[in-house]
Amino acid sequence: STPTIGSTDYFHGCSKAMGTPKNFNGTQIADFGEGYAGFYLYAPNDYREYMQATLLTPLKKGVTYELSFFVSLAERSDFAINEFGVVFSEKPLNFEIRKELSKMHLYKDTDNSFTYLEIGYSHFANDRKDWMLVSTPYVAKGNEQFMTLGNFKNNARTRKFLFKKGAKQGAYYYVDMVSLTNTEEYSQEDLVDISLKKEDLTLNTPHLFQHVLFDFDEYELIEGAKAYLKETYDLLASDPSLHIVIHGHTDGVGTVPYNMKLSNDRCESVANYFIDLGLSKERISWKGHGGSLPVALNSTPEGRSQNRRVEFILTKIE
Repeated sequence: STPTIGSTDYFHGCSKAMGTPKNFNGTQIADFGEGYAGFYLYAPNDYREYMQATLLTPLKKGVTYELSFFVSLAERSDFAINEFGVVFSEKPLNFEIRKELSKMHLYKDTDNSFTYLEIGYSHFANDRKDWMLVSTPYVAKGNEQFMTLGNFKNNARTRKFLFKKGAKQGAYYYVDMVSLTNTEEYSQEDLVDISLKKEDLTLNTPHLFQHVLFDFDEYELIEGAKAYLKETYDLLASDPSLHIVIHGHTDGVGTVPYNMKLSNDRCESVANYFIDLGLSKERISWKGHGGSLPVALNSTPEGRSQNRRVEFILTKIE
């Protein structure tokens, strides 16, 4: 949803008018699925667009969460920025404005408690080809149930980089893979073995693929993994109401961007195998976390082995 009357966009491969990879603001491949969102974080006359989402459950006071998403600057942009704003609130934001959603507006809604934070970088987010990871930890105040992304500053206060003179377009960013994860929930004891019987598989619980799925530093499925994954596909095929979310993880060896890409590529390989078997694309999604959610210490070979894992969560489609 959107908290203002600014028109945030959604692009999908099945659309001609709002498609991927080519659309009205440039070309960007949907590396994480079939589509992504897009919005103006800087534009003439302080025009702004925002993304607002309802969290699955209210946040728990004092718990640390990891917020992450990927951005890519659209080719037609003539500015880039280096700060991204986030507002967590107990109730949805709703303002009949087209300009920046400032703290002044937020404070006027006295019945809605909120927390504002900025994710800032020393460099400008000006990559027009690849996706850039944006992430930050957040310690919850408690009971937050809505999250809004965007630029909450006016043009004068926004730190920006100008590409060319006579700029008219502003800074338009594609956005994908927005995630808010409880970093304190993941431990090896939380993961359930895939060998459990169907009736024992619980919804909304991380399950661990115990079988080795990939060779070291590779993302193509090994042959032995396919028969193993077929068991999971058979489970999904037997119940059309089930949706599967795949989560990929690496150890702490290697750079953050490399591990993030490797974990996402591995998730996509599993997803594509299920799709090749006949599972609808609408019933599967995935996210790579790199090494951001370890379940063991990376200082030992045993710990790194435990951290290199692929998990899945089953949910019911309403």
